[in-house]
Amino acid sequence: MANNITPKLRTIGWKEIVDLPDLGIYDVPAKVDTGARTSVLHCSHIRLVKKGRKQYVEFRPLDDRFGKQTDIYVFPFHSERKVKNSFGQEENRYVISTTLSLFNVSHDIELSLRDRSGMEFPVLLGRSFIRKKFLVDVSRANLSKKKTER
Repeated sequence: MANNITPKLRTIGWKEIVDLPDLGIYDVPAKVDTGARTSVLHCSHIRLVKKGRKQYVEFRPLDDRFGKQTDIYVFPFHSERKVKNSFGQEENRYVISTTLSLFNVSHDIELSLRDRSGMEFPVLLGRSFIRKKFLVDVSRANLSKKKTER
């Protein structure tokens, strides 16, 4: 008989505080959205640049509401995807591959880059990231919140 033991999943709430260590960004509010497939990071000045034969994505994360980042980051171009926005319209978005930390554990994540200045949360965690890592308790919030020592 097969052993159907599944690993214990950590529980997260409908919103969490996350870290993006590769970007040097910590304590960022994130909305957990099981209805969204793709995770998103709020950015401005998003553009594709070519250096030699390789493509990169240039962007400025966050804004004044979330501890404005003045640095422009250049990450290797991972992919471009058609994503349905919150209004159901398809749009092309650049995607980067990076790490996100919850409960002091780093996880690989693909983040699409988009201007979310009209949204309450600068990061949205979609089901592609949540799946097989976390259970979501929509009645709770900030279960991974911690005091970050730096």
